Amino acid sequence: MKKKLTVILTLAGILGTTAAVGAEDLVEKVTGYLQKDVKIIVNGQDSALTPVYIDGKAYLPVRDAATQLGYTVSYDEANKEIELDEAADLMRETGVIVSVQSNQDSNYRIELLGSTWVILTVDKSTTIKSLDGKTLTPADLKAGTQIDAEFGPAMAMSYPGQAHAVNVNVHADRAIKEDTIKEVKHTDDGWQVQLGDALVLNAGKETRVLTSQGESVNWEDLKAGTKVKAYYGPFETKSLPPQSPVYLLVVQSQSPAIGSPKMSPESAQEYRDLAWAQVKEQVPHITTKQDEASVQIVSSKEVGVLASTDEQKKLLADVQAANGNFVTVTYTTDQDELLGPLTAVFDFNTKAFIGFNARR
Repeated sequence: MKKKLTVILTLAGILGTTAAVGAEDLVEKVTGYLQKDVKIIVNGQDSALTPVYIDGKAYLPVRDAATQLGYTVSYDEANKEIELDEAADLMRETGVIVSVQSNQDSNYRIELLGSTWVILTVDKSTTIKSLDGKTLTPADLKAGTQIDAEFGPAMAMSYPGQAHAVNVNVHADRAIKEDTIKEVKHTDDGWQVQLGDALVLNAGKETRVLTSQGESVNWEDLKAGTKVKAYYGPFETKSLPPQSPVYLLVVQSQSPAIGSPKMSPESAQEYRDLAWAQVKEQVPHITTKQDEASVQIVSSKEVGVLASTDEQKKLLADVQAANGNFVTVTYTTDQDELLGPLTAVFDFNTKAFIGFNARR
């Protein structure tokens, strides 16, 4: 739990401003000595702090001392209070930036996909550096950039989580290719994936295979016909087809489910009607006509559906445990640039509504 220490000041003069007239009873002039031969050790390290001795007691500057002890300092001028808050640990993630958006405040919103899926706000207070120590700007971050980031300590309780990026270290700019898998095979060094006729990707232990919502996918579940977005290289061999190491494979949420049954036009329309009843509150924002929504059968592992009721959560868990299929009905909206499309998710077998896919 965070600890907080509040120091209440009786006069602004204590903070270095001119003491108020008539405040002699509250303010007392003292004489002190800098004791430069005394070392202040914090966690076994020389802190470079120099104490001031007043009447035989050692005093330290509050801001410098608080920083060394892991506290942050804030001053409430209205109440004349100094607050020392115990600094919370930052969260860390390594991954690939899959999208970048800027706003009018020169802030950037980056979507990072790694062991977790997170949205980070990058602004002028964020420290961004390359591996060689060069200082970069938020404008240097783009889709395909591999980074490690420190963020928080607070995170919005949303899906995905959202937080402020404190430090960003840029590792490399990966090439990006979206295509359909032609062949997947296991090799002595890991796995090899051929995308169409254009590229062969070699995967090792460091390669991740995820859905667009950050859920892990087994290599054995990748089949010919699966649509993926690959972050690789960026260097390729000069062979035909060229080869390159792959860092991240993202299975696209609208990939046909492996071994999925066919859907008749009548069944597709039935799902459109079911979905339309679930999106009543969003109709003013929907730009897709009711009978033109995209209907897909997808693997239950490839959706980031947000179930709200206990019944929906149980059904979601049961279908995923059985490696079953979902049906998604997707609408474009006037909010897509900020949030992404609106997708309703149903159980393929029972046609029960499970929830909506997470919008970015």
